[in-house]
Amino acid sequence: MPDLLLELFSEEIPARMQAKAADDLRRMVTDKLVAEGLVYEGAKAFATPRRLALTVHGIPARQSDLKEERRGPRVGGADAAIQGFLKATGLARIEDAKIQTDPKKGDFYIALIEKPGRATLDVLAEILPVIVRTFPWPKSMRWGERSAKSGSLSWVRPLHSIIATFGPETEEPDVVKFSVDGIEAGQTTFGHRFMAPAAISVRRFEDYEAKLKAAKVVLDSQARKDIILADAKQLAFAQGFELVEDQVLLDEVAGLVEWPVALMGSFDEEFLSIPGEVIRATIRNNQKCFVVSDPKTGKLTNKFILTANIEATDGGKTIIGGNERVIRARLSDAKFFYETDLKTKLEARLPKFEQIVFHEKLGTQAERIKRIERLAAEIAPLVGADVEKAKRAAHLAKADLLTEVVGEFPELQGLMGKYYAQAQGEDASVAAASEEHYKPQGPADRVPTDPVSVAVALADKIDTLVGFWAIDEKPTGSKDPYALRRAALGVIRLIVENALRLPLLNVAESTMVGLPAKGDAQKLPGDLLSFFADRLKVQLRDQGARHDLVDAVFSLGGQDDLLLVVRRVEALGKFLDTDDGKNLLAGTKRASNILAIEEKKDKRTFDGAPDTGLYNLPEEKALASAIDQVKGEAGSAVAKEDFASAMSAMAKLRPAVDAFFDKVKVNDDEPKVRENRLKLLNEVRAATRAVADFSKIEG
Repeated sequence: MPDLLLELFSEEIPARMQAKAADDLRRMVTDKLVAEGLVYEGAKAFATPRRLALTVHGIPARQSDLKEERRGPRVGGADAAIQGFLKATGLARIEDAKIQTDPKKGDFYIALIEKPGRATLDVLAEILPVIVRTFPWPKSMRWGERSAKSGSLSWVRPLHSIIATFGPETEEPDVVKFSVDGIEAGQTTFGHRFMAPAAISVRRFEDYEAKLKAAKVVLDSQARKDIILADAKQLAFAQGFELVEDQVLLDEVAGLVEWPVALMGSFDEEFLSIPGEVIRATIRNNQKCFVVSDPKTGKLTNKFILTANIEATDGGKTIIGGNERVIRARLSDAKFFYETDLKTKLEARLPKFEQIVFHEKLGTQAERIKRIERLAAEIAPLVGADVEKAKRAAHLAKADLLTEVVGEFPELQGLMGKYYAQAQGEDASVAAASEEHYKPQGPADRVPTDPVSVAVALADKIDTLVGFWAIDEKPTGSKDPYALRRAALGVIRLIVENALRLPLLNVAESTMVGLPAKGDAQKLPGDLLSFFADRLKVQLRDQGARHDLVDAVFSLGGQDDLLLVVRRVEALGKFLDTDDGKNLLAGTKRASNILAIEEKKDKRTFDGAPDTGLYNLPEEKALASAIDQVKGEAGSAVAKEDFASAMSAMAKLRPAVDAFFDKVKVNDDEPKVRENRLKLLNEVRAATRAVADFSKIEG
């Protein structure tokens, strides 16, 4: 079956746009093909700095013929309706239509329309120019004389040529005939801008890829990444060093070159006095180069690796020299910033925060720092942290935001605070908290374990959550401008992974005291707790737990000890995997369903203790006895936070519940007996609520 080759050759496409553009091209073309009834076998898209390319193989040579029956007006209907039907179906006269009988509505005209399929080449000539013109670039431009005309092509960078060929492997492919803004589709592309700029004529994907490689263009971005990574590692290894790998930088650099050539340069050793992260940020951000470490010490060396886009005749000396000059200048600036920062104590910077607004409804940064300091002091005893160290750490944690280095490299906030705190002789835990109080920032980020860091991290995140909840700036749908979901997940991970017992409701209420905006003081803590429940469900679901079990535990009310919630959920999950658990769940849900129906019918609840004198059957007495036993054992186990034992106690209800439903008629004809048996079922429901609300559990 025939294959399609499409290439859009332009000036340099920004690296950050290439991957999505390749995916968009594949999606747009294949969606259009399928919409036209042309089902393909496979498709793959590629991007380099100067081209987007797509190969789609296994496309039918033409569309299938279509046969369609269209129902028309009733026989003997109005002439206007008949004429409209003829025009819509292309029939010359009404006698050419068939007549179909409807037993209820009479006879109707039916037109059999046969639509022959078109050649795929013609379909492609129709859809490809539309795709080019409507391509969803984040930013685009117009150029040249044509840009002055209305409707001229808009593209990410000036588009120079288009390849569009279609045909089977065994034959010479056809060129898909179309043009966009004066650019005619053909079979010509161009090689590397400097090393092989001549025109190249291609037929199909196989020779297209091979000829590009011969013309110093590696088409596949993953292949370019593999070359860069392997060559960079080899360069470092040859001198006894190790490459500091950086996937984000690798992705970007692979989008800057068509023919990657790794080269090693160096800088003056005096710059190694700067923290390694500053060196890396400087070299990475300004020159898109990798840094190198010494495996013996784990520290950076005065080497860097760049990726050139050319095999230079001088072996790369000129390219290396140019990069070394720029990096020397950038590192000189960084060294100056760092040494300047060290001259000012962190606390001396804090008064500036009084003029910096954190949020118009939540006050200044200075006010927020005071809130975090107070809250960290309250949380410290709950997490085993020294109160004074926690207060000091919270006092200094944000100070590095006003330093020169963080101003230049915002991604180093916190880390630089740690270095500056260490330099001015702060306690190790206080210094570490400057960096760690931002953590964890994502599911892959580590969770702090130092109690001081944990206290400040919790205070920072809880203040953020309570503050924005108080001013009703909650996440909505996909929008979360203040990263409140991330903050809540951070609190959950800090608590659970450090096995902390933290009463969230009390902490939230305490946080509200220092806020300029109070919000609904009655509603806010509970509403925020529901948000934590939702985030915890996401967290546990990612770990394989069931979200309905979280609901079952939170439904008990007042469940703000997240560690206990997790332990209850874990114990409940294990219990429900047993036969006793499954059967007890079925029995309990049956009891809850019966109660719900009867309570709705009687417009009352069946609270209160059953009358033992009204037990007529041994199964009633056995269930009542089992409930009394389970209440005591489960309640005692829950009080000791031994949820596994509580579940074992609950399992003893199972045979009594099974026997009750097997032998006892709940809705007895005698009203008092009926009421008593419903109260007994309510006791089952109440007993199981010692560990969870079984009605919330699915299944």
